[in-house]
Amino acid sequence: MYGIVNKAIQDMITSGYGEETWGAVKMSSGVDEDFFISNEPYDDVVTYKLAGAASQVLGIPVGMVLNSFGRYWIMKTGKEKYGSLMEAGGSSLKEFLVNLPTFHNRIMLAFPNLNPPEFKVSDIENNCINVHYFSERNGLQEFVKGLLLGLGELYNVPVIVVQIQSKEVGYDHDIFNVSW
Repeated sequence: MYGIVNKAIQDMITSGYGEETWGAVKMSSGVDEDFFISNEPYDDVVTYKLAGAASQVLGIPVGMVLNSFGRYWIMKTGKEKYGSLMEAGGSSLKEFLVNLPTFHNRIMLAFPNLNPPEFKVSDIENNCINVHYFSERNGLQEFVKGLLLGLGELYNVPVIVVQIQSKEVGYDHDIFNVSW
């Protein structure tokens, strides 16, 4: 993953829990980086180690760390770093979700070595949509849930996200039902 992801984890921890807690997370993770360069690729293991260490230091399940990070990514990193792209995604939650399958195509212009997940949508209704998540990376379902919840916050729409299909039980991708 790119440094911007690891930097956002650092920012989430320091803004919510302080520099001392970030130092403990960094030490517990064994990641020996003084700072992350946003447009530099890092091994995915770095991100997984940071999330696992945050879980240990904060005393919460790693799923909660990832879910919180997904929300943080939308509300803080997405708005600050990708504001114009986020706005171009749509003027409503439903419009953004319908346009989600093309979102990473635009991001790849800035990050040419990006290995993004793929999103598809189905069962589009007035207040409900299924978001299909395809990724080579495992264990990020709670992060995706957090992203979807964060999008609800961004558009000031209360949402419910339910995972209705999981790679962890043998399917080839995950499906999340998003309703509002």
